[in-house]
Amino acid sequence: MQGTLRKLKADHTQPIQYHLPLGDELVNLNQYFGKAIKLTFTGNIFCCSCGKKTKKSYSQGHCFVCMKKLASCDMCIMKPETCHFDQGTCREPEWGEANCMIPHYVYLANTSGLKVGITRHTQIPTRWIDQGATQALPIFKVQTRLQSGLVEVALAEFIADKTNWRNMLKGVSVDVDLKAAAAELIPQIQAKLDELAELFGATAIEQLDEEVVDLDFPVTEYPTKISSFNFDKDPEVSGVLEGIKGQYLIFDKGVINIRKFTSYEVAFEAL
Repeated sequence: MQGTLRKLKADHTQPIQYHLPLGDELVNLNQYFGKAIKLTFTGNIFCCSCGKKTKKSYSQGHCFVCMKKLASCDMCIMKPETCHFDQGTCREPEWGEANCMIPHYVYLANTSGLKVGITRHTQIPTRWIDQGATQALPIFKVQTRLQSGLVEVALAEFIADKTNWRNMLKGVSVDVDLKAAAAELIPQIQAKLDELAELFGATAIEQLDEEVVDLDFPVTEYPTKISSFNFDKDPEVSGVLEGIKGQYLIFDKGVINIRKFTSYEVAFEAL
């Protein structure tokens, strides 16, 4: 089976069910746990937007031209607090309307420890699965991506906003009382919340009272030492599949971040 990679598709079941997209095909990966598989990069990369062949992948699977022109590749996607839609300078205003000027959630998660993050309402619980979070709790609902970014920045003064991916893959995190953490953190940013309410309106930011979501990843054995596979250095990745967490395949010999190699043409083989 051969095709261009896309990020892993996941179903929130117990445990999570993963599929590997190869072009138009989906490979059910859970059936291969404990078995040897091989992924071979053909050397071809095709832009996930325009489909043209490219020598290098930019912004997770784009050619250079698309990376420069698409709003989904702008820096404000990585740093939502820098959203400039209201300034009239969005690369694609219609895309911005559909993806940024819609409800977003600010959440606490347990990945390699306690962290804060944001996501569109349409990406729950996908975002948490992609990050390898074992627990997640939405704490605010806001009207736009910009607002979510501003709340996240305020919370990031007190807790991490990044995941230590190596610790995440080692499975070292322990359960966190996310509700207690939220109860402690929210009062610390109350002045900022009041400021944002004054700026965007009293109903722009809604504090939530949700239940914690638990996520169970299909991992039979966590690695004690992290060694990463890289298609740019070695076109062949093989070994016994011992689990999947976030966007990482965990082999007995190392790990690979599938999302990093979006648009790479790869052949899949069960050994």
